[in-house]
Amino acid sequence: MNKSVLLILLVGLLFRGAIAWWLPAGYDEAYYYLYTQNPDWSFFDHPPLVAITTAIGLWLSFDQVLPFTIRLGTLLLHTATLALLYHAARRLFSDRVAQLTLILASLMPIFTVAFGTMTLPDVPLMFFWVAVLWGAVEEFFRGPQPYRPSYRLAILGTLVGLACLSKYHGFLLGAGLVGFCLTAAPFRKALVSPWLLLGLLGFGVMISPVVLWNIQHDWGSFAFQAGRSVPMSGYRLLGVLEVLGVHSLYLFPFLGLPLMWVTARSLLHQLRSPFNRRMREPDPDLILKQRLILWLSAPVILIFTFMGGYRQVLPTWTMPGWFIATILLACRVALWQDKAPKVTRRWLTGSTWAIAAILTVTLGHISFGTTQSPSQTAILGGVLPIAQDPSTQLLDIVQLRQNFRQQPEMVKALRQSDFVFSNRYHLAGHFAMALDPIFPKPITCFDTEDMRGFDYWSRPTDWLGKTGLYLTTQELHVRENSIATYVPYFKNIRKIGEIPLDRGGFEVNRIFVYQATELLKPFPRPLQNSQGA
Repeated sequence: MNKSVLLILLVGLLFRGAIAWWLPAGYDEAYYYLYTQNPDWSFFDHPPLVAITTAIGLWLSFDQVLPFTIRLGTLLLHTATLALLYHAARRLFSDRVAQLTLILASLMPIFTVAFGTMTLPDVPLMFFWVAVLWGAVEEFFRGPQPYRPSYRLAILGTLVGLACLSKYHGFLLGAGLVGFCLTAAPFRKALVSPWLLLGLLGFGVMISPVVLWNIQHDWGSFAFQAGRSVPMSGYRLLGVLEVLGVHSLYLFPFLGLPLMWVTARSLLHQLRSPFNRRMREPDPDLILKQRLILWLSAPVILIFTFMGGYRQVLPTWTMPGWFIATILLACRVALWQDKAPKVTRRWLTGSTWAIAAILTVTLGHISFGTTQSPSQTAILGGVLPIAQDPSTQLLDIVQLRQNFRQQPEMVKALRQSDFVFSNRYHLAGHFAMALDPIFPKPITCFDTEDMRGFDYWSRPTDWLGKTGLYLTTQELHVRENSIATYVPYFKNIRKIGEIPLDRGGFEVNRIFVYQATELLKPFPRPLQNSQGA
């Protein structure tokens, strides 16, 4: 690995570290913090590896609960992911293509923020996805001699299992490997190799925690994830185009659209070349290398893009595929450099500065209110009114903790309470991060619609006769009048106080705090995931 590669990795790590330091914890991130406080073989929403990556920073910082510490594992693991991607591209093609791959993957905003900064299940998934690519390259493209299956097949099976232990997308990764072997004649013998049996054994061992948890909980996680693939309405072709358009924005259009075009072009070429002699590559190895990349990227892209026609598709769902496909774009960029070096250089340089500017402005607004109106830190007076700004829903847990500590009655109520609860599962994560360093208490969620993992971390009867400290945001407090919902279940509920949260010198949110004395009867739980234990 040369100095320029190390420099790209270091600059990327520092830039992502700055984002991790200043960006408030997201809803999902705060919820995954609760995974670390409720260790288990697996979880209702996701397999267990996100709990480990989230806990890494807590272990290294001796349980300092901050947005940065829960993201430290992501910062380190994504750097390793980029290094592996570079090595895989270099092994497949050349150092030039590998460096371009590294640059492109480091530039695209969703890779930088979602997979390189935030703590999400996609972080370990992406690492093992790329590890499988690298392992497949080492297994199938070792040299000019005829292919013979090796011990690497056993390692590949284990790596696919670890990908599934990160997120259920990993099953599509395994299917892609099988698809590649079936459609690449020289490598079909891998499917009948004894080494594959060891690979299947490694796969089974790796996913056993997920299977064990599901057996113990009536297959709750598998049923939940399978239910998300069920059509919610009639099919809309426009929905597919919306998915592609939105995802190109997250990739940055001047990079995302070329990536989509190159991937589609390569896929069509692979589909048509066996039937058209003029389209056949003079280098059969090149066809097989591109085929491997497409089998590890196209299935997840095509399946979730197709699903966009009948349900909402989150941007992260297709991104493992686009991440691998950056190698195909890098190959094309290398050709563009030969034909039009100045234009290509300006395109890459302009994209770099544009993305850096967009991310800096966005981070400045979310963290300091630089485009907020009104704001003491606003640039040019600010343009986005507080009431219309969705970023105000992100809670500054450090400010919340400090303001909570400054109110002795709240601290006293926390100490006197047996548990803490909120009316949204994701809010409970923020409140746990804010309050655990003050005085740790068990935390739960009382919501009749969606409790997620809370339905499995406690029983409804666990809180009977106990006193809870209830926290919620101003929006939910006013919109839902949640206190009226809880009055029939507690002997007494009294208001302790309110905690203002400001940004740029102006209040952007307010937390309401109540003490609910003696739970009289179990609070009802949602029917769809009421098998908690």
